[in-house]
Amino acid sequence: MQLYALGLNHHTAPLAIRERVAFQPERLDQALHELTGSERVREVAILSTCNRTELYFAAEQPQLAADWLAGYHQLQLAQVSPYLYSYPQRDAIRHMFRVASGLDSMVLGEPQILGQVKEAARRAEEAGTMGTLLHKLFQNTFAVAKEVRSTTAIGANIVSMAAAAVHLTERIFERVADQHVLFIGAGEMIELCAAHFAGAGPRSMVVANRTEARADALAARFGAQTMRLDTIGDVLPRFDVVVSCTASPLPIVGLGMVERAVKARRHRPMVMVDLAVPRDIEPEVGGLDDVFLYTVDDLAQVVDAGLESRQQAVLEAEGIIDQRVDGFLHWMQARDAVPTIRALREHAEGVRQAEIERALRQLARGDDPERVIEALSHGLTNKLMHGPTRYLNQSEGETQADASRLVQQLFNLTRHD
Repeated sequence: MQLYALGLNHHTAPLAIRERVAFQPERLDQALHELTGSERVREVAILSTCNRTELYFAAEQPQLAADWLAGYHQLQLAQVSPYLYSYPQRDAIRHMFRVASGLDSMVLGEPQILGQVKEAARRAEEAGTMGTLLHKLFQNTFAVAKEVRSTTAIGANIVSMAAAAVHLTERIFERVADQHVLFIGAGEMIELCAAHFAGAGPRSMVVANRTEARADALAARFGAQTMRLDTIGDVLPRFDVVVSCTASPLPIVGLGMVERAVKARRHRPMVMVDLAVPRDIEPEVGGLDDVFLYTVDDLAQVVDAGLESRQQAVLEAEGIIDQRVDGFLHWMQARDAVPTIRALREHAEGVRQAEIERALRQLARGDDPERVIEALSHGLTNKLMHGPTRYLNQSEGETQADASRLVQQLFNLTRHD
């Protein structure tokens, strides 16, 4: 059995394909059991996020998993195979370490992926599809990710739009904790922004979205409130920070709306972050004295500056990962040798028991103890040396030289020419 990682991600597949092979959380246990129903896949864990779907498994060969992945999602293999990658053993281990460390993420060094990898391990553990090999691999993966983040600067700088939004807000307000935040929209980007702002502990957070169910689900995650999208104009003066990202083809927040809000706020500053393309907030809003409007391009400049400083950290992280891959492979090799070691010890113990029983019988019938001990030692030596000696005698030609070197290494012999 070999370790494999098989899947696709944002580097190899467009969103339309990633959506079709994503696993719904409520069906994940069923999928895990279905894949391990084949005797050729003994252990498996599934990582499924908006940016990647990956299977980590132990099997004889990876093709079975690829066939299963396509079939499970009611696709032909030809529809997904151009986007799939398959990593055996060393490459699979290295890939897992890089993923958990944030080196393979859309946003370099982002921390959310480690939690998602831990959740994948937890689900596999609960489903009973995590054996000794995968369990050890995941534990090593978590340790490597922790080492990378604690000893390099991979997570030290702002490299996501969501983090940049908080950073720019902190330029205007000394404490985000004293502010009221409004999120317009409930998609993935707003979700990331909500997570980052929630970490700063604002006084309140409110989600406004066209679909109330999505707004309710997002608000529940972060202890926020919700409101109807068409009431924004009436309550806008309450908010110090507005973050918007919708798919609306026209602006949602207009100049007149913001002018009235600024007047009602008695010219207290407002931070407005527009992450939408096309824009949710009319560009003219940025011309108001008391409004600090930031667009996607403004945030991108902050992100680019952070990315430059992370490149050196990537080199350091790759070095750590390479070392830890070697360490895990060494553990695997040692584990593979365990049955042979056990058999060797059992053989030696059998020889010892047989010789002791013979010696005890000789002593019981009155034989000379010194001669019995001498016979015992000779018997042990002859039986334990029989295998290596026979192996050397049966070797011929080039194999004889190889056999000789192997025996010398096994018994730590010094060759005298």
